[in-house]
Amino acid sequence: MVADTPELVPLLAHLARISRRAAERAADDDDTTLRPRHVIALELLRDRGPMSQRDLGAALSLDPSNVVGLLNELERDGLLERRRDPRDRRRHVVTLSASGVRAHERSAHRYREIEDRIFASLTAAERRAVHDLLSRVAADAADAARPEPRD
Repeated sequence: MVADTPELVPLLAHLARISRRAAERAADDDDTTLRPRHVIALELLRDRGPMSQRDLGAALSLDPSNVVGLLNELERDGLLERRRDPRDRRRHVVTLSASGVRAHERSAHRYREIEDRIFASLTAAERRAVHDLLSRVAADAADAARPEPRD
């Protein structure tokens, strides 16, 4: 435990609630704006390329049954494709579609507008620093939450 540090989890939860409400309102007001969970999934596929369904679920820190529901929604809307892995027919490989790229870009633009309002008190450099720090923490937390491989 780090002494003399403020409690971050309650603050992050509060900020997440504020951000989630604004994001859900944007998605409700504009049917081309994706929900935050959809944006993150598409962003992972954009940044990392095709992934197994299992690896995508692990990167999202989601239970496998929740991954299936999320991917069903995105596949239904033509934003990604799932195909059997030719090397292992038990696995599905998930790929971002061209429609998914465009939908992600539209939604990312809308979310930047929301971020501009929420983080108006920060400079661009401070926002980059917050993003970099939170990205690092999120990656470490996802690694820490991943179950140990079984022998």
